[in-house]
Amino acid sequence: MSKNILETSSRREFVHGCLAAVGAATLNGLGSGCSRSASAASSSFAVVSAAGTADEAINQSASAPRYLELERSGELRRRDRQLWSMLGDCTLCPRECGENRIRGRAGKCGVADTFKIASFGPHFGEEAPLVGSRGSGTIFFSNCNLLCVFCQNWQINHRGDGRVTTHAELAGMMMALQRSGCHNINLVTPTHLVPHIVRALRIAIADGLRLPVLYNSSGYESLVVLRLLDGVIDVYLPDFKYQDSQLAARFSDGAPDYQTHAAAAIKEMHRQVGTLRVTNGIAQRGLLIRHLVLPENTAGTDGFVKWVAAELGTDTHVNIMGQYSPQYHANQYPQLSRRPTREEIAQAMQWAREAGLQNFH
Repeated sequence: MSKNILETSSRREFVHGCLAAVGAATLNGLGSGCSRSASAASSSFAVVSAAGTADEAINQSASAPRYLELERSGELRRRDRQLWSMLGDCTLCPRECGENRIRGRAGKCGVADTFKIASFGPHFGEEAPLVGSRGSGTIFFSNCNLLCVFCQNWQINHRGDGRVTTHAELAGMMMALQRSGCHNINLVTPTHLVPHIVRALRIAIADGLRLPVLYNSSGYESLVVLRLLDGVIDVYLPDFKYQDSQLAARFSDGAPDYQTHAAAAIKEMHRQVGTLRVTNGIAQRGLLIRHLVLPENTAGTDGFVKWVAAELGTDTHVNIMGQYSPQYHANQYPQLSRRPTREEIAQAMQWAREAGLQNFH
């Protein structure tokens, strides 16, 4: 087992710094915003000044992303239309709320026909193979389809802080991240906005986007949607939060089917991209699963590591995260009202070793 692959700057600190610096102000320009420390920000959207040329960023990739061929062949356009049709009677996630989001009716995620982005920029708080030396090009989408009571970014995911954004603006953000030298485009909480993302991606492709695309989600995914993303996504970064359906229903806004859907989704992700492949220290393609250790083994870590070993293989990359702290409404639930102890975290790591996992941190 290697050292923890998380950097010191957390996702929560990065996003909250961007928002706090301006009080979730409006966008003044794609080139302005917060740095890694989120100081002196002039916008709730963030891109650090260019660290390298677009050619340098592109050359970091071992091969061209598959989405380029999908666009050339017309297949990505076909999938764009199919995804968009799913918004009319929304079935984008396992909740299948059925709301006509195209006509302005908000789904369970709180989003109707428009979408918001909370912040974007080079981020150094993700796993080391994602951030490299120039950062992961993160785009933090507002709202969420899972809505956990312990959400670390509840201002964004539950309250919906952020700014309404167009497809052209989102494409411009992707291009700005590429110009700034980021190693990838990291889509954070994308599940409820996949049609918008694919439409913006097609604009960015026409403008010269060539970076790998990362899908950074809760794991609560539709297999239909994931299959439409086959070849579009290069690296999948799903959470696998619970092994107990009753706890999932209690802590994630009535989602008792979370474990079933997350397990099926992660297996599909693995089928598409396989084991994480790293070139010159940077992830180019593959699956990396995140699992947050909760107090009293509420997340079922012992069962989770056994499932990974049995269903995906012991070479699967897993980040077993020990940084949980009570956020949002977590203090209303006794078993979520404290941090995990050192002993609990050590036990989680021991379970991973006993399961035979080779690439866990």
